[in-house]
Amino acid sequence: MATHNLLLLPGDGIGPEVMAEVDRLVAFLAKKSKVEFKTEQALCGGCSIDKHGTPLTEEVLAKAKAADAIIFGSVGGPKWDKVAYEIRPEAGLLRLRKELDLFANLRPAICYPALAEASSLKRELVEGLDILILRELTGGTYFGEPKEIVTLENGQKRAVDTTVYTTHEIERIARVAFDLARKRKNKVHSAEKRNVMKTGVLWNQVVTAVHAAEAKDVELQHILADACSMQLVRNPKQFDVIVCDNLFGDMLSDQAAMLAGSLGMLPSASLGAPDPKTGLRKALYEPIHGSAPDIAGKGIANPIAQMASFGMALRYSCNMVKEADLLDKAIANTLAQGYRTADIMQPNMRSVGTTEMGKAIVTELERLIG
Repeated sequence: MATHNLLLLPGDGIGPEVMAEVDRLVAFLAKKSKVEFKTEQALCGGCSIDKHGTPLTEEVLAKAKAADAIIFGSVGGPKWDKVAYEIRPEAGLLRLRKELDLFANLRPAICYPALAEASSLKRELVEGLDILILRELTGGTYFGEPKEIVTLENGQKRAVDTTVYTTHEIERIARVAFDLARKRKNKVHSAEKRNVMKTGVLWNQVVTAVHAAEAKDVELQHILADACSMQLVRNPKQFDVIVCDNLFGDMLSDQAAMLAGSLGMLPSASLGAPDPKTGLRKALYEPIHGSAPDIAGKGIANPIAQMASFGMALRYSCNMVKEADLLDKAIANTLAQGYRTADIMQPNMRSVGTTEMGKAIVTELERLIG
């Protein structure tokens, strides 16, 4: 019997509420499939600051390195706005990404047919939408040095964020983009700002070189990042895989999420390089929504992004592709049956809370598995 060791880090805000529905999924699949899930929960983010004075302890980091996959909730909230920048809740997540070298962030934007009307765009623009944004996650503006705010001689302040990329960093994310495209519609858009940024010039050159040497079978188009943002609103279905740096990937993926109706709908996967011996990747799976402190504890949060993030873990870390496909179908069917949390509520639909939505999806998954 295959065994998968999962580290669950619910975090702050609505994190523990939506993670409880992952627990429900794990318990169901453990009974229905020939696999064993060993799960452990730990603190990360603001909750860890409250207890340990740091958003990520060395003990939890060690557990993360030993796990087959990390299922992450969300971190942060107004409670920790005044803590030192170095120990802010988000620093824990950033350290996990850096220490595990999780350089490839996969963010799908899928518009379920039942939610086409929930999008801010017209139905014909988003119905059937299936985009994958691939964000480089461990370099660029978020990690470049120097990163500082200094006081000048005249009393004014100057802030500096450095954007840095190497050939190697761009090559490896480009390879992932082309590999993913081969399993989809075989098209990659590389979004960069080569017209004003030197990192954009290098990004363009390296992606072009990798394509010419290793991926001529995949269609490649370059697009300026700001033009890509515009086209996501104008004609989103022209895209298949979009690969971009850390900063642009952060912004473009949130924009694409709203095409699907709600940030509460979409998962993500952060993957490292394959282990030379086992071929397995370090991986962290998380919804792209935040901790939503304004609704925390009310039982109304949408658990779909968290549950779908676990689905990505089934696909990329557990080699349970069939189960991942069935979970995706169970989510689509549950939405088609009219179940809606507050963030995606529509007229004449059934308003449910976090727990009821999670139960409905697992019930539908049980029906599909039989």
